[in-house]
Amino acid sequence: MNKYIGFYIDEPVGNNIFSYSERENKKIYVPKLIEGTLEDVSLGEHIVFNEIDEGHEVKAKGLEYMVQYNVDGKYVYIFDNHNHAFYFWMKSLKLNHFKKGCKLVHVDQHKDMREPVNYDVDIEDMNDIFRYTNKVLNVGNFIKPALKHKIFSEAIIIDSSYGFDINVEGEYVLDIDLDIFSKDMDYIPYDFRLNKIKELIKNARVITIASSPYFIEQDYAIKVLKELFNYDIIE
Repeated sequence: MNKYIGFYIDEPVGNNIFSYSERENKKIYVPKLIEGTLEDVSLGEHIVFNEIDEGHEVKAKGLEYMVQYNVDGKYVYIFDNHNHAFYFWMKSLKLNHFKKGCKLVHVDQHKDMREPVNYDVDIEDMNDIFRYTNKVLNVGNFIKPALKHKIFSEAIIIDSSYGFDINVEGEYVLDIDLDIFSKDMDYIPYDFRLNKIKELIKNARVITIASSPYFIEQDYAIKVLKELFNYDIIE
């Protein structure tokens, strides 16, 4: 059963915890998951991430839908806030789409290796995984629980030009944050990043992709996403 039916989080938990007491807006939206194609990946009207930046409240809008996309026989999960990757890793594992203990390749402007407040999740129970993903995890701390529970044997972090030179061997799940294409990363040539990620896509067993509304302009992120899969030509 699909737990992602479109809902609000109005408590100071998960991604809604950031600057909660200082914010005017007190709730964020988690989009509905649909099966579709990259044509279904579009900007929504709901605030999905809310933070105070230098005294200014940033109300970041995210995707209209989360999209489960099947391409070349592999599953791709596309969403806005990156912590949802944890849920889709667990879903994919239960569907035997990858082997427990394989590698995670994490391509991101940030390492996302912060400690969560706890590791208390029943990894055999998708309902509890859903709770943990949305009420405990946030955009910066979703990888360590997957390592702690031995979902992956290691996380290979690609967040620099040096990282892109790493040769990944064996089975892996690919986790992409589209903020790797943010302006802060422009010191690495665009085509170099694009082509390296395309190569990683070819051999990945499962792919999770975050559009990261607070960290990159969403229309641009969607255009880059489509180019990664040769779905559209970036303007």
